[in-house]
Amino acid sequence: MPQYVNGSNGASDSSRFIHFDHVVFWVGNAKQAATYYCVEMGFTPLAYKGLETGSRQLACHAIKQNKIIFVFVSPLEPGNQEMGSHLITHGDGVKDVALRVEGIEAIVARARSQGAVIVKDVWTESDQNGYVKLAQIQTFGDVTHTLIERENYKGLFLPGYEKSPLEIQLLNELPTVGLEFIDHCVGNQPEKDMEKVADMYEKQLTFHRFWSVDDSQIHTEYSALRSIVMTNPEETIKLPINEPARGKKQSQIQEYLDYYGGPGIQHIALNTDNIIEAIKSLRQRGMQFLDIPKTYYTNLQNALKSSPIQVKEDLNELERLNILVDHDEKGYLLQIFTKPVQDRPTLFLEIIQRRNHNGFGAGNFKSLFEAIEAEQDKRGNLKDL
Repeated sequence: MPQYVNGSNGASDSSRFIHFDHVVFWVGNAKQAATYYCVEMGFTPLAYKGLETGSRQLACHAIKQNKIIFVFVSPLEPGNQEMGSHLITHGDGVKDVALRVEGIEAIVARARSQGAVIVKDVWTESDQNGYVKLAQIQTFGDVTHTLIERENYKGLFLPGYEKSPLEIQLLNELPTVGLEFIDHCVGNQPEKDMEKVADMYEKQLTFHRFWSVDDSQIHTEYSALRSIVMTNPEETIKLPINEPARGKKQSQIQEYLDYYGGPGIQHIALNTDNIIEAIKSLRQRGMQFLDIPKTYYTNLQNALKSSPIQVKEDLNELERLNILVDHDEKGYLLQIFTKPVQDRPTLFLEIIQRRNHNGFGAGNFKSLFEAIEAEQDKRGNLKDL
């Protein structure tokens, strides 16, 4: 069974982590990437920073769906070595997972005292709508956490941004999706690095271990993984940390690491309160999801016969849409995974609905892995070890 750990090692001061603020993607063409997520995923244009707003080096397009904000960033000038090298190595992907906080100075001071790499110490940005305090901390690989204290800011998004100029008339004709907030973000690590990263979150950011599984629980005939979910003391930010485990063939975690060029964000889970309608809308918009074998749903129906919980949704509809169900004695969750959202088999998205269930789909990992392995095989990447 997955291991759940309760507890907090938060400091006694008034500083705290509140929730995910936004996710920053470094991409080759920010305008096109933002448009893709608006058309396929149901986001709407929010804010923009670029040449027209006085930003000479970067073009930034922020899009929003309820409490979810994605920001796509591209270099404007030739010779941007930092972003150019990042894109050559990783392709399009997540560069920063921004976290909203209170007491930013105390958080940064505590992180520094525990050995954190402070990419940028606390600074302030302001405009006519107020000010925000920010700081940036290095995590695993090239991924950073920008900490944001924004209670004194009333603007659209952040200082320097103006209303988005994107006008996508097609959005008015497409069905609404209803994704509400970021449920969790998953980081993939090389083998034997998972514990080191989990320790870093414990010591530097006062996160604690919330949930874990190992390769004895999560495996198929060919591959396996280990995972530890880290969370802040208030348990409002969940960051699963994965690593591959040895199997007969290369795992999907290792495939990610090979094509991303190292550790990074593997997927972002987006929470909805009506996954059936959300997936119907997403499929109409053109999103592609993993195919789940029919045997999964036969086994599910048999397992639910002896379960104390009752799934409210129509199981036939869940099967038609390829939505997975994980359950325990208290509740259940519904989840589905997209295919990679770029040409490299790296980042993908998860849609999740929870009904009194705080797990991460451990009961579905075998079926999910088998579905991913089928896609790996098509790509020629289900290799023998």
